[in-house]
Amino acid sequence: MNKTKHSSHIGVKTFNSVMPVLLAFVIGAVIIAVIGENPLETYRIMITKSLFDIKGLTRTLQVAAPLFLTAIATSLCFKANIFNMGIEGQLVFGGFMAGIVGHYVTGLGSVPHKLLCFGVSILCAVVFALIPTLLRAYLRVDEMVVTLVLNYAMARILEYLSSGIFKDRGAGYVATPPVQDSAKFFLMGTTKVSPFIFIAILVFILAAFIMIRTKLGYTITAMGKNPSFAEATGLQTRRTVVVLMMLSAVIAGIAGAGYMLSEKTFYTLDFSGSPGLGWDGMLIALLGRHSPAGIVAACLFYSALKTGVEKIGLYTSVPNEIVSIIQGLIVLFLAVQFMDERYGFMEKFRQKLAAGKEA
Repeated sequence: MNKTKHSSHIGVKTFNSVMPVLLAFVIGAVIIAVIGENPLETYRIMITKSLFDIKGLTRTLQVAAPLFLTAIATSLCFKANIFNMGIEGQLVFGGFMAGIVGHYVTGLGSVPHKLLCFGVSILCAVVFALIPTLLRAYLRVDEMVVTLVLNYAMARILEYLSSGIFKDRGAGYVATPPVQDSAKFFLMGTTKVSPFIFIAILVFILAAFIMIRTKLGYTITAMGKNPSFAEATGLQTRRTVVVLMMLSAVIAGIAGAGYMLSEKTFYTLDFSGSPGLGWDGMLIALLGRHSPAGIVAACLFYSALKTGVEKIGLYTSVPNEIVSIIQGLIVLFLAVQFMDERYGFMEKFRQKLAAGKEA
């Protein structure tokens, strides 16, 4: 009986993850058909060129590297009902400072220089996360609001720094100077992947182990299912909030430094992309239902969309914006699903319908 219930639960979670994607692809297919192209052929090109072609696959893995980290960092908090929206700000701040250290610190060997960049990035991300962490843990201030506000505050601060004191005077746009070669992660051989992917995978595995196999992971699950019960049974939720927010910030700092040293090599106003690596990680975490295996599948799928779009224009007349539309629709459907799970809108609606019928 328990196995049946467990299988049913997994089936529901899988359905809830797949349904937003299917709906987004169906609507995308309608748009592609209206343009006059074949939706199935377009999707085939998008997937095969990003997952079943060696160059496309290595590029997909490179794109996925920071997303593995931002997704698992989000899940560590969200699974415990801690709605930390600050991953984006922590990643960007950490990446910015890694770039500054990568450029201005000289005379170090390759390994020490990289380690210093990662260390500074992690430290900055953790310090930035301290404000919402302490407010949430000790004053019960809504971390969602605080982290959202701080994200935009950090964006403005970094805009000021990158266009002022740290501006690359030789660039024709707002940018910081590029990092030194000793701090860079170069692509391996003829592939489109850098050694940072191995760091990302290792950190992801460690975080997944914490979620699945440790006492902290058990506490995360208990807090997510029933925070009041978890606190009443002595699971020390205040300390857990601090640990999870700090651990999440550490992972965000690693993602920011790795992305700076392997992909961008200097800071620009669109450093994290649109909507941003932190926000993409949140989408992937929700799509993967906060399960490590689900996150891996969702991350590879999402990264394949990002890399596949580069091939669509070469083989079809479908505009690249179709992927942005699909991504936006997935976000919309997941947001509706998330709000329903948190506030129970559909259940309340069903109860009202049942009450109306009885009346």
